[in-house]
Parts: sequence; structure tokens; C-alpha cells
Amino acid sequence: MSVQSSAIAPRAHPLSTVPAGLGWGVLGVAAFSFTVPLTRVAVGELSPLFIGAGRAVVAATLAAIALGVTRQALPRGRQWWRLVVVAGGVVAGFPLLTTYALTEVPASHGAVVIALLPAVTAVLAVLRTGERPTRSFWAFSACGALAAVGFAVVQGGGVSGIHRADLLLFAGVLVCATGYAEGGLLTRELGSWQTISWALVVALPLMATLTAASVVRQPPSGGPAAWACFAYLAVVSMFLGFFAWYRGLAIGPMAQVSQVQLVQPVLSITWAGLLLGEQITAATVVGGLAVILLAGGATSSRARTVRARPS
Repeated sequence: MSVQSSAIAPRAHPLSTVPAGLGWGVLGVAAFSFTVPLTRVAVGELSPLFIGAGRAVVAATLAAIALGVTRQALPRGRQWWRLVVVAGGVVAGFPLLTTYALTEVPASHGAVVIALLPAVTAVLAVLRTGERPTRSFWAFSACGALAAVGFAVVQGGGVSGIHRADLLLFAGVLVCATGYAEGGLLTRELGSWQTISWALVVALPLMATLTAASVVRQPPSGGPAAWACFAYLAVVSMFLGFFAWYRGLAIGPMAQVSQVQLVQPVLSITWAGLLLGEQITAATVVGGLAVILLAGGATSSRARTVRARPS
């Protein structure tokens, strides 16, 4: 899940060459690409609330250790409130909403809708920073949204047949994009991996409470496969994957590295077919390609706009 899209403006002088940044970016995206199919496996035996909240508790514990060992300075003033926005979208909102959605729809279906995330992140970043992108940016973004909605309508058999899961997925994309856009700006002040780590710590009280409630309501009981998927979601999808992804963005150029995220839904759909045996229909392929191409057009248009602005 994960893709910070082009929420962060590129630095004038990247830290290293493009291949190095792209390499870390690809590693991060590869890690995130397993999130949707493995969540689909986990919800077969574990409570959606336990998966969505519990994985954040594990990741927050690791984050607190990393922050303590490296003696990171505490955020200051409004940075705490901005971290609440990041935590609400990336740590709490997106995992919980998508986990519940994936109890009702196949992983490949979820991957297509979530493919809209880069374009939505770019739009919110534009609104947050006050940029004035080209008309093509807005055209690609609008068409991408229509393609994702159209896919959901077709798969649901009409407007009246849209799954409740689709509404959860769209809501998840919106809150996650909000967290990504704000987090992208906040990394300029706190650092890359530090931002997600502090966001995890900020969300810990709420997520720990939700995890405890889920355990009381439905004690977790699953086989080795379900627990292995949960461990991956907690350690990799929620924590280590961000290290690689943010490292790639930091090396840059960010506008180019951020577009690597567009291959994530392709990988997720592939894993859904290979690992879960899901039938990848023509509608899924067409819908996925349409959303990915349009999201790519939006992020590329914004990247060109950012580079064109005087530093």
C-alpha cells in the first residue's frame, strides 16, 4: 500500500544517482504489493479489526524502539497535529477500511480501486501546497477517478450493485492520500522514516485500545498461514516497507521515484492470481490498466509542473 506518490516536491540536487533511488523505491513498492493479497488471506481466519489495528501496534512498538535507539528529537508544536493527520490516514484509516473491504471482495478487485491512490495523493498535495498544475493534470485525475468508479460499477452489476466494500476502498484511498500528502510535506522537517515512525507512535494508544477490544470480542485464532500474513503486514507493510520507500524518495529524484508506485497494483493483481488462485478477468485487466495509466498521467503532469517552478 502504500505509495507516497508525488506528494513531495523533488530536491534540486538529489543525494545520488537515479538508479539508487529507483532501486530503493522498487524495493518499497515490492514490499507493499503483497499487502492486499496477504490481507485477503488473513481475514479468512482473523478478525478484520484485529488485523487492521493489531498490525499497527506491532509496527508502533518497532518504531518506538528505532526512535529511542537513534535518539530522535521530539516533534514540536504543530508537527504533532500534522502527525495526527498522517496517523489517521496511513496508520489507522487505510488499514482498517481496506481490511474490512477485503472480507467482501477479491484482492484483485481491491488492487484496481486502490490503484487510484497516486492520482488522489497528487491532487491533495496540489491543494495542500497551492500549486497550479496544468489542465492535463486535472484531466488525468478526473478520468482516473471515473475509471475506478466505472470499474466498481461494472463489477457490481450497476450503480445499485456497488459493493459496500467499494465505498470502504474509496474512503481508504481518500484518507490514505491525505496522510501521504501531509506526511510528504512533514518529511522535510522530521526526516523520512522518522515521520512514519512518529505517526505510528501517535496512533498507538488508539490502535492498542482497538486491538484489545477485538481480542475481547473475538479472541484471535488462526492457522500458521494467517499468522504469517499478519506478521508480514505488521513488520513489512506497516514498518520496514516505509523505510525502503522513503529512502528511495530521499535519494530521488522524488518526482521520478514516486511514479514507481504505479506498478504496485499490477504486482498485487499478479500475486492475487498466483498466491490466491483468483481468476483475473478481462474486466480486471482493462480496469486496472486504465486506472494505472491515468494515475501515471496525473503524477507525471504534476512532476513536470513542480520541476518547472523556480527554486
